[in-house]
Amino acid sequence: MSDQGDSPSTREMGTGQTPGGNRVYSGRYELHSRLGRGGMAEVFLARDQLLDRPVAVKVMFQEFAGDPSFVERFRREAQAAANLNHPNVVGVYDWGEEDGTYFIVMEYVDGRSLADILRSEGPLHPDRAADIATDIADALGLAHRNGMVHRDVKPGNVLVGKDGQVKVADFGIARAFAGGTDSELTQAGTVMGTATYFSPEQAQGKPVDPRSDLYALGVVLYEMVAGQPPFTGESPVAIAYQHVREQPVPITDLNPQIPPEIDAITGKLLQKDPSLRYPSAADLRADLRRFREGRTLAAPAVVNDAPATVAVAPVTAAEPSSEYDDGYEEPARRTGVFLFFLILLLLALGGALLFLATQLREDDAATVQVPSVVGQPQEVAEQNLRALGLLVRVETRESTEEEAGNVLEQDPAAGADVDEGEEVTLIVGAGPEPVAVPDVVGQPLEQAQATLEGLGFVVTTEQREVEDDEEGVEPGTVLEQAPAAGQELTPGETVNLVVAQEPDALQVPNVVGQSSSQAGATLGSAGCSVGQTTRENSVNAAADVVIRQSPAAGTEIPEEECTVNLVVSGGQPTPTPTPQSVPAPPG
Repeated sequence: MSDQGDSPSTREMGTGQTPGGNRVYSGRYELHSRLGRGGMAEVFLARDQLLDRPVAVKVMFQEFAGDPSFVERFRREAQAAANLNHPNVVGVYDWGEEDGTYFIVMEYVDGRSLADILRSEGPLHPDRAADIATDIADALGLAHRNGMVHRDVKPGNVLVGKDGQVKVADFGIARAFAGGTDSELTQAGTVMGTATYFSPEQAQGKPVDPRSDLYALGVVLYEMVAGQPPFTGESPVAIAYQHVREQPVPITDLNPQIPPEIDAITGKLLQKDPSLRYPSAADLRADLRRFREGRTLAAPAVVNDAPATVAVAPVTAAEPSSEYDDGYEEPARRTGVFLFFLILLLLALGGALLFLATQLREDDAATVQVPSVVGQPQEVAEQNLRALGLLVRVETRESTEEEAGNVLEQDPAAGADVDEGEEVTLIVGAGPEPVAVPDVVGQPLEQAQATLEGLGFVVTTEQREVEDDEEGVEPGTVLEQAPAAGQELTPGETVNLVVAQEPDALQVPNVVGQSSSQAGATLGSAGCSVGQTTRENSVNAAADVVIRQSPAAGTEIPEEECTVNLVVSGGQPTPTPTPQSVPAPPG
């Protein structure tokens, strides 16, 4: 993020100001430079005076503060994002209202938006694009499991830190897609988001679900590798129309050097029908990993040839004539004997024709050798079998995540000769069964991590200081977990743990040889204090010089426990008088 725009000191500051004129919210968040401006708010780089760290503060424009629907949407952004504790989601620390202005305090990401990167660098290498898309899918997966749809996935809402960490920002127009009511925010036909990244259903004002976010991520992935989004136009309406009615140009048509697997993944993401997209962000992430590992994708290959459209003309049966009676009389009916022999003749002729047809069908029936489709994605296997004129029946079975969507077994086996039209049964991996996340809050990190990893979950951790109401909690204890206990995840998904931070440790300095006053100053500057001081005579040290210390120099000790006892020289010991010898008396 770069410093852009006017300093907040040039705007109306109100009563909460520093002596230098910078606006301060809640008595602790001091605004400095403006980072960016959106449709309903500005984002400022600020300093949290209490914790002495940089933060980003989003401030709603004054003209929207009086609109209850905008205020409610702004409030929901804070609450929704604050519940998303994930390494790939911009964290929300605080929010509030002051002097009629609403604000949100967020994690400051030292880096650039994906939009800035694409503007300055152009198309990304497919591997880098896939890695960024994987992280975005991971973040969206968490939001979707928590009942939210982002609704505005675009490069401007993806931040890439200088360390390469990818974070999704701005859940400001996200809303719960399961349960709850918010009709005041999403009236029928209302459209939210950015037209370039609309899903077809979003462009039409229809209800959205997590697959709408996956469509938008497909647009972002397309733009990352192609250097341009799939649809452009002179107006948002023109672009929205293309999302609904037109097919994107395959990326490999724009650049033949792009791997066809990227075409397959974006092709599945950009399906008009949500049911044809990836079922979840986890499924997309798994396919992106398959691409990076050089394995077969679940997404079918893109076929550029559009199917032909055949117009069928309606056929109307001729109505019987209703002309006037011209006096013609029907001939007399044939006799019963003649009719009997006619029936016998027709039966014999029908039997002969049936026999002939059967023989011809048996002689002409094509024999097909069943190919091996084990290990192929289901859609690819079905296409290969149907191309040979075979019918397909699909059954599913629990499998590993890597096997999900792939054929595990087939019947008949590969190499068998069957007639055209015969049925081949495919056993397809359904992926691992979801597992309920156990409650590990209160456990030592090592125990919690072993429990979660034993169930197949990926564990990420972060530390925070113990709060006042958590006194007595040992360092390294799990304070929070996300997702919460009881929620179901598939093995391979991520559980994030917040762990009690280890206390800061100090290294005891060496004060032996210093005067007692010097030793006190040295210890104080290191964060330690002088404990008990005793004096001891020494033949090697001058008076008031430290001759021993406890703990010894170099010992690591918690900051609040750093007290050092000193033994100080009392100077040279007092010599003991030697008795004088008395000379013996004479004689």
